[in-house]
Formats: sequence, C-alpha cells, structure tokens
Amino acid sequence: MIVYASRTGNVRNVVSKLKAECIELSEELRLNKPYLLITYTDGLGDIPAKVQRFLEKNRDFCKGVVASGNSNFGHHVFGAAGEKIAATYHVPLVRKLDLRGNQTDYEAIQTFYETRVMR
Repeated sequence: MIVYASRTGNVRNVVSKLKAECIELSEELRLNKPYLLITYTDGLGDIPAKVQRFLEKNRDFCKGVVASGNSNFGHHVFGAAGEKIAATYHVPLVRKLDLRGNQTDYEAIQTFYETRVMR
C-alpha cells in the first residue's frame, strides 16, 4: 500500500503514475500492513503536521518515504520532510522529487514498492 499526502496536487500526480493500492493520508487512518509514505515538504523543510500526527500512530509499518519539494527553495529545504522522517523513524528515504518528479523517479519508486513493501 502507498499512503500519500498532497497539498498542491504534485504528490497526487505522482501516485497516479504508480501501479499500487494508494490511499490518501488521514489522521484517523490506522494501518496494520506495510506501506510506503509519499508526502510533500511543508514550509521551509518541515514535515506537514498531519503527516507527523499520522506517523505517531502508524510508524511500525512504514517501510520508506518519498518526499516532494521545490528545488528552487535551496538544497537545505528541498525535500527535507523526507530526510527528517527517514532520520526520525529509521526508514529509507527512497526519493526526493522536484515538484511532480519524472519517469526515472516513478520507476525507482515502483521498484522500491515492489521489492521492499509488497514482499
């Protein structure tokens, strides 16, 4: 399963390119099976608050994180939510996407999903 949070539509576009069961993140969602998290980066490199609250309750089954961002904001904040989630929850940072990402990104995410989440 892929759980995603999208604010501007960039992440929603990414998940539409993937062959996987995808569900939009909600704070009420409770999971008991492995999932890949795909999220946007908030503010100046922050984890979105709703994603943080979700992870506090669903950390055990998270197998990796993908974060979107805008490289125009600079290296120190680009996709930083993914770096912070990876460090805090001890999961791999699969990819940092510039806005909607590209075909190479989608293929890397799909491969990770099939080999590390679905197995």
